[in-house]
Amino acid sequence: MRTTASAAAPARPVPNPGNPATVLNRTLAVTVIGSMMAVLDMTIVNVAMRRLSQSFGASLETIQWTATAYTLALAAVIPTAAWAMARLGAKRTYLTALALFTLGSLLAACAWDAGSLIAFRAVQGLGGGLLQPVGMTMVMGAADRGRLGRAMAVGGLPILVGPVAGPVLGGWLVDAASWHWIFLVNVPVGALALALGLRLLPPDAPTNGTGTARTAARLDLPGLLMLSPGLALLLYGLARGGERGDFGAPGALVPTLAGTALAAGFVRRALTASAPLLDLRLLRDRTFAGAIGTLALFTCGYFGAMLLGPLYWQQERGLSATTAGLLGAPTGLVVGTTMQIAARRIDRVAPRRLIPAGIAAAALGMALLAWQSGVPGVAPWRMVASAMVLGVGVGVVLMPTMTTASRELPAERLAAASTALSINSQLGASVGTAALSVALGQTGTTPPGFRTAYAIAAILLALAALPALRLPSGTHD
Repeated sequence: MRTTASAAAPARPVPNPGNPATVLNRTLAVTVIGSMMAVLDMTIVNVAMRRLSQSFGASLETIQWTATAYTLALAAVIPTAAWAMARLGAKRTYLTALALFTLGSLLAACAWDAGSLIAFRAVQGLGGGLLQPVGMTMVMGAADRGRLGRAMAVGGLPILVGPVAGPVLGGWLVDAASWHWIFLVNVPVGALALALGLRLLPPDAPTNGTGTARTAARLDLPGLLMLSPGLALLLYGLARGGERGDFGAPGALVPTLAGTALAAGFVRRALTASAPLLDLRLLRDRTFAGAIGTLALFTCGYFGAMLLGPLYWQQERGLSATTAGLLGAPTGLVVGTTMQIAARRIDRVAPRRLIPAGIAAAALGMALLAWQSGVPGVAPWRMVASAMVLGVGVGVVLMPTMTTASRELPAERLAAASTALSINSQLGASVGTAALSVALGQTGTTPPGFRTAYAIAAILLALAALPALRLPSGTHD
């Protein structure tokens, strides 16, 4: 058992919300809908960039800011998740996030020019940035420790399946309807999630997200002024460097260095302050640190490579966005199915046995993609089959590693843990996307170029096995 100390204020009990299994099921019902909406939105918008550019008469570079504004708002608000739950309560924070995201979606559908669309996407990002860490905290707090893997499997399904289903839905909406519907589709879903949240989520007092109320938390303003802008600048610099294939350009280098400096300043403060915005002392825990390292490298390789598939099918093979999305659907089904099995197995199997095996499968699948994509005119089924091997590994790694990271943490540290995991995933995906964009830009969207980019992703996945060796060798039972 871990012996980490708690910095929480004196607690007082809150009313018992009911049967634990019922509470967990209700929490999952709400959070899965909310997460699916947010994840699908990000991938749907990516498919519609060219149509938005045509509709608003704006350059593709300008329209790209609709994605950038969302990401920057996401990065700015994620660090506040633990504080907001302590101040407002997990339920109130989650419902506020849902309302912001739904309102932002409605406003985006009514945008009259590129500038208004960019602004309304930032509103969406403020809500979307809180949905994952707050939802994850509520699920971890409601789940019995022996069944946490199963709960995380269900709760994490949108994060893995959404990026595959999104391009299919986005391509269909753009081709069959209009760009307005890529945002309007969120409104009824968001309204449903809000209604269910009001009815099904257990009431809470200001809390750390685990059912334990405490006095109102004080905001670490200096930490917030370092971490939120630091993350936003860092992600912006990485995105600009990836788009232009040059991290040395002032537009990429300056924000990257500024963001890194602010983030480093926050790390120093977080390790010395009595009540930091984000408790980085969690990294002193061997298991949590091993899981964070594993996820950082794995998300860097996997989510970074997600840009390669659509580009390969559309630019190299000349297929439509809808067809490209459909060719990625089998991978999503494999990921979802495997994750449901693996996340339940992690309740009974040693993480050091299960997770490295998944990493090996994922690296093999990515290496097969590298090999196949370098062959001009390769049969599509061979690329799809290779991606499905990758999907098996992804399903075995992501949610089981998150479960392992948080399973034995004290209840009062779950909010900080879920916030750290969310920031880690966002940074890993951004670094991977930027690195592979540059690699593809240097070699070109040709078979050798795709082979190089996929090979880099395979190496990143394989490196994730090193920190995975720090994960527990014994079972939870």
